[in-house]
Amino acid sequence: MRSIQRRLSLGLISVMVVVGLVLAQASLWLFEIGLQRYLEAGLRNDSESLLMAVVRGPEGLQLDERRLPPAYQRPFSGHYFHIDFADTQWRSRSLWDRELPRLEHPGLQGNLQLGPEGQQLLVLRSDYRRLGQSVSISVAQDYTPVRQSFRRMQQVGLALGLAGLLLILVLQRITVRRALRPLERARKQIAQLQQGQRSQLDDQVPVELEPLVAQINHLLNHTEDSLKRSRNALGNLGHALKTPLAVLLSLASSEQLDTHPQLRKTLREQLEQVERRLNRELTRARLSGDALPGALFDCSTELPGLLATLTVIHGEHLNLSFCAPPDLRLPWDREDLLELLGNLLDNACKWADAEVRVTVVETVQGFELSVEDDGPGIPEERRDQVVSRGARLDEQTAGHGLGLGIVRDIVEAWGGDLRLQDSEWGGLKVLVELPARS
Repeated sequence: MRSIQRRLSLGLISVMVVVGLVLAQASLWLFEIGLQRYLEAGLRNDSESLLMAVVRGPEGLQLDERRLPPAYQRPFSGHYFHIDFADTQWRSRSLWDRELPRLEHPGLQGNLQLGPEGQQLLVLRSDYRRLGQSVSISVAQDYTPVRQSFRRMQQVGLALGLAGLLLILVLQRITVRRALRPLERARKQIAQLQQGQRSQLDDQVPVELEPLVAQINHLLNHTEDSLKRSRNALGNLGHALKTPLAVLLSLASSEQLDTHPQLRKTLREQLEQVERRLNRELTRARLSGDALPGALFDCSTELPGLLATLTVIHGEHLNLSFCAPPDLRLPWDREDLLELLGNLLDNACKWADAEVRVTVVETVQGFELSVEDDGPGIPEERRDQVVSRGARLDEQTAGHGLGLGIVRDIVEAWGGDLRLQDSEWGGLKVLVELPARS
């Protein structure tokens, strides 16, 4: 959600900066064009006033200075003129000893001209006929104060724009956060689903999210129902087959097959193998129990129940114990870990004399799970055969090795390592090393 908010904020800032700069620049450009047109009208009026100041004198045309505005009499006042006709030139006293820039064509000069004292001048040239003579009048006005005002406007506009941008950004973050709050709640609820703290998502959501939440809840219900039906079907099938298998085993041991010893041996081996597989699947179904979809394995909650179930299955003569840090939650699916530990503990209980212990330790690299017993153990030369791929002792003999193929597959899928060691009681210790998960 934070990344979405960040992308929205960056996108909004980028759009607002680009649009703001374009609008500000266009507004200033249009305003300056309008102001120049306004000043051009004033310069044209001044030019016509100067034209009226050109009168006929004793020696021909002359300039009547009494009709000139005072600004043209004050040096460097910012208002200047230059009049050309025939071979005669007049210029305003405000120019002092400077000259106005000469324009080649009548009209307003688009680019500002450099004038006296470094002033930027807006110059207008107008051509007239006065008393039968061609007269060219150039009038100019200092544009520097206007440019300074524009700079101040740009600074003030930039400050106001930044303040407005910050205000809009704050309001946008508040609005986006409120809009994404239902999605954040849904994300937290999905995380709670993964941790096994809830079984469904709340359906009190905005209208836009109702189809998504309804579809997820429907999928969760369908998955849970499918798991329950599969588990119940497996249990029913196992219980339904146990009696026929018992009858077949009894017949295989009867005296009627004394004349066929090889047939008796083959039949008994195959029936015992079917019985072992059936007992394994029934044990897995009993150990899995009910679980929320995606629930994680809480050692303090799950291990006591698992050990209690195994005590019922294998008898109360065994002392089953566990050692794990309080409130330790393993970051894997609860049912997968129940299957892994259930198989290891089931093997240990079958061979143990009195003691079985499971230990869970968190390490720098991840987690270590160990199951050890005080039984006869497995000879060291056969341990590689037990854990190697493609060799499953549960297909030949009962006891240690029953379910180790499943355990090995789970551990390899998680990127872990499975090793067989000697227990401190003289039996077997199965050590599972699992890497940390992000």
